[in-house]
Amino acid sequence: MRAVLTWRDKAEHCIYDLAFKPDGTQLILAAGNRLLVYDTSDGTLLQPLKGHKDTVYCVAYAKDGKRFASGSADKSVIIWTSKLEGILKYTHNDSIQCVSYNPVTHQLASCSSSDFGLWSPEQKSVSKHKSSSKITCCSWTNDGQYLALGMFNGIISIRNKNGEEKVKIERPGGSLSPIWSICWNPSREEHNDILAVADWGQKLSFYQLSGKQIGKDRSLNFDPCCLSYFTKGEYILLGGSDKQVSLFTKDGVRLGTVGEQNSWVWTCKVKPDSNYVVVGCQDGTISFYQLIFSTVHGLYKDRYAYRDSMTDVIVQHLITEQKVRIKCKELVKKIAIYKNRLAIQLPEKILIYELYSDDSSDMHYRVKERIVKKFECNLLVVCADHIILCQEKRLQCLSFSGVKEREWQMESLIRYIKVIGGPPGREGLLVGLKNGQILKIFVDNLFAIVLLKQATAVRCLDMSASRKKLAVVDENDMCLVYDIHTKELLFQEPNANSVAWNTQCEDMLCFSGGGYLNIKASTFPVHQQKLQGFVVGYHGSKIFCLHVFSMSAVEVPQSAPMYQYLDRKMFKEAYQIACLGVTDTDWRELAMEALEGLEFETAKKERKKRGETNNDLFLADVFSYQGKFHEAAKLYKRSGRENLALEMYTDLRMFEYAKDFLESGDPKETKMLITKQADWARNINEPKAAVEMYISAGEHVKAIEISGDHGWVDTLIDIARKLDKAEREPLLMCAHYFKKLDNPGYAAETYLKIGDLKSLVQLHVETQRWDEAFALGEKHPEFKDDIYVPYAQWLAENDRFEESQKAFHKAGRQQEAVKVLEQLTHNAVVENRFNDAAYYYWMLSMQCLDIAQDPAQKDVMLDKFHHFQHLAELYHGYHAIHQYTEEPFSSHLPETLFNISRFLLHSLTKDPPLGISKVKTLFTLAKQSKALGAYKLARHAYDKLQGLHIPARFQKSIELGSLTIRSKPFHDSEELVPLCYRCSTNNPLLNNLGNVCINCRQPFVFSASSYEVLHLVEFYLEEGITDEEAVSLIDLEAPRHKHENKWQEITSSNSQTLRLEETTDSMRDDDPFTAKLSFEMFHSEDYELLVLQHTCCPYCRRRIDDPGP
Repeated sequence: MRAVLTWRDKAEHCIYDLAFKPDGTQLILAAGNRLLVYDTSDGTLLQPLKGHKDTVYCVAYAKDGKRFASGSADKSVIIWTSKLEGILKYTHNDSIQCVSYNPVTHQLASCSSSDFGLWSPEQKSVSKHKSSSKITCCSWTNDGQYLALGMFNGIISIRNKNGEEKVKIERPGGSLSPIWSICWNPSREEHNDILAVADWGQKLSFYQLSGKQIGKDRSLNFDPCCLSYFTKGEYILLGGSDKQVSLFTKDGVRLGTVGEQNSWVWTCKVKPDSNYVVVGCQDGTISFYQLIFSTVHGLYKDRYAYRDSMTDVIVQHLITEQKVRIKCKELVKKIAIYKNRLAIQLPEKILIYELYSDDSSDMHYRVKERIVKKFECNLLVVCADHIILCQEKRLQCLSFSGVKEREWQMESLIRYIKVIGGPPGREGLLVGLKNGQILKIFVDNLFAIVLLKQATAVRCLDMSASRKKLAVVDENDMCLVYDIHTKELLFQEPNANSVAWNTQCEDMLCFSGGGYLNIKASTFPVHQQKLQGFVVGYHGSKIFCLHVFSMSAVEVPQSAPMYQYLDRKMFKEAYQIACLGVTDTDWRELAMEALEGLEFETAKKERKKRGETNNDLFLADVFSYQGKFHEAAKLYKRSGRENLALEMYTDLRMFEYAKDFLESGDPKETKMLITKQADWARNINEPKAAVEMYISAGEHVKAIEISGDHGWVDTLIDIARKLDKAEREPLLMCAHYFKKLDNPGYAAETYLKIGDLKSLVQLHVETQRWDEAFALGEKHPEFKDDIYVPYAQWLAENDRFEESQKAFHKAGRQQEAVKVLEQLTHNAVVENRFNDAAYYYWMLSMQCLDIAQDPAQKDVMLDKFHHFQHLAELYHGYHAIHQYTEEPFSSHLPETLFNISRFLLHSLTKDPPLGISKVKTLFTLAKQSKALGAYKLARHAYDKLQGLHIPARFQKSIELGSLTIRSKPFHDSEELVPLCYRCSTNNPLLNNLGNVCINCRQPFVFSASSYEVLHLVEFYLEEGITDEEAVSLIDLEAPRHKHENKWQEITSSNSQTLRLEETTDSMRDDDPFTAKLSFEMFHSEDYELLVLQHTCCPYCRRRIDDPGP
């Protein structure tokens, strides 16, 4: 571990406390009577904050980063926002010693010399609690449930959120050991809350929440002023009278110095979620350091040892992924591993471990020797009986008892050292120097052997398994490979940071660099794949890679280098590579290539590796590759592998030989042979012959596929008619091709054959043969949706919207039917086709009436029914108004236009429906009223028009009419006044109540053609008469009465007279006044005339020859 100074600044006053913003971007310092705000990235002073009148002793940031608090000798606490604005201030009776925010509830604890207070934003006042001694420090637990208070009298008081004391811890030194700093471990992985305590008895101790001490006190040899944890709780920072900050493990083991200062250290903290440390001193110095934790590790073949938590060593077996942890309880400085040995250097000693057994998978280590001596070294190497210490240019060889046996002095700095094996006590070392020299040293020999010297410094080294080749990575990231005996440079590759030879294959090495793993076999081109990290070992097909602090074994198939050897017909070398690990397909490819290259020994080895020991079979393969096909066939048959002989003949297109070989063999094999022959015919572009062969082999699917692709409809018909109806798949394929080739009749025949009615329906729909589809739907109602929904969509696409709506309705798709109608209605209104709009609204109302049969929707649908009926009446009437105002001639009588205008004005609400113009309605009423003698009403209409926005084309006419009407009498013609046929009351022409009688409130019934009030009165059924009975009574034929003349003789005392009594109850066959249809009323004569004109009902458009519902 080393500390690198990032930035430094100096304030005018002592730095008593500091706090980081939780996101780490800002640093708040307590300096004199001000707070200083720094940017942590570069040490820029952002802003000094003034608010206190005396020295600021403490500062704390809330966990959510929204506010921070400061406490001062002026007895006040100030709450600041993250925008550096003071928002609240409260006081204690004495100077404030420490403040701390609850990490969960953001409750603030502020402690003074005589009491402590708890405050949260939702409280109106601070709840204060007396203290028996001066409180010097405080800290909340991770869950925010408890607050620990450190006191000057050596007592630690643990309180709950309400301030009540739960646990009291008394330190042995009492008031002679004031508690100066405490902090709870922030780690979430710890099972218990652990409190670290630093007192001026120069002790560091740890306690559980219950008050039980963990372990023993640890002596510090200085007065601690500040204690803080790293974010994850793995390390502790301590600073004080020793003028430096020290790094400790979470268990209190000292690891080293972070930074030496010129005065007492009063505060030190770690930047959240980082390795940056800030230190505040008595002389006002602020220092910002980055801690760099170097990787301490060692590797030998498949065993990797590395440092964890600075004091532990973990040994990992890279193949089995087993791990074992060795707790040293001291700072681990160096690690070395070799075979069954493990060496660990601690500050004052070196421990040598050995495995319990010689088992290659054993992971149990025990201490073999201890060398109790302090050593300074850059590199450490362990052998079977020695340890090698490397210090700059010097190498020392020590026995396990600590006795120096040998020493070597090099010409330049040692950059790399590695044990390359050898007998115990005589191991060889590979050493690389900064001056480019590479040496081999034996631990029992004083003389170093120079292997070669290159111009650039050595970074990494490795020697091949046979000790014949040497791979070097230099400071220019170049990988250079030398022949050790000739000193010749064999090849070089760029972009390398580490290199390793394969321990099982002489000619294979791998090197990493630039985010790639590079595998090189012999002098072939490099094979690359992405990989982050450093290659440190290559064993068989496994490559060991170190990325940051983790080691992983990457399984790399050796297929690429194997094929590189195969391409050059180097079969033996390819076989060696394959033995390291390739796929089954690669093995087979190797065997085939070896046979083709007549390298029978390699092919035989490959077969043995796969477990094949039949020599006849192997010889048959050899004969086949030599062109002796008949001899090969005989051997295949003798080995019981006739199928291989058939495959050989068919692959060679020797179908006649294959038939002869089969003779009267299995019919299945004969069928297979014909199929292969057909495949061959297909491949050589003879589709007709292939189809015939497929049919004879029973491969109907392939025959259909070829025929369909070539458009041979006749062939498809023959196949479809010959196939049994149970063979659905080929028949469905035939139908598919019939459709594709535009022969729907044959497709229909095929679907009928297999009984696939659904597909038949789809076929009729796709080909738009609607009559056949409807006929099928009549017989099979379950397909109604499949027919009518596409039919409706087709009608809509072809602009036949009304028919489309009916089709949707018939299919039971009420929502789609309503949607079409609503769109039709909207379009009709927008295009000023008000007669059509009335008809569509009437259809919508009928739709709602149908849906109202469902009891669940009855009320809603009936409301909609009445609404749509009302709109239909309005648009039906407005159609005449629109024609009158827009067209040069009108077919309507003045009385009709007069009545329609009145009807509309009485029916319109405040907001008229879309398309209906109140101006046009009033304009028509004014003109017709004037023409018919209703001058008062005309004057009223003109007055109303003055308050509306009038189009320019009506402006002149309305202004002229407004003037001329004033010359007329101010009354209406009595002939125009409507009469109520229920109470015989004359009603005004403009009625505020609407279309009802002002006296009896009886709604008027209008003729849907002339809009006169009809002689009709609404009646209600007596109790006991059902709707059905009422309808049958209404439909009864009215009785006919003949004229009867009766002479009646009257005799009195004075005279005798004759009187003629004439009774005339002449009732027509039908109602003499009205015809009722579609919920609208007409005079019979008007209705008959309109039906003759339109050949249908003028309102609902039902044709006269349509029986209807």
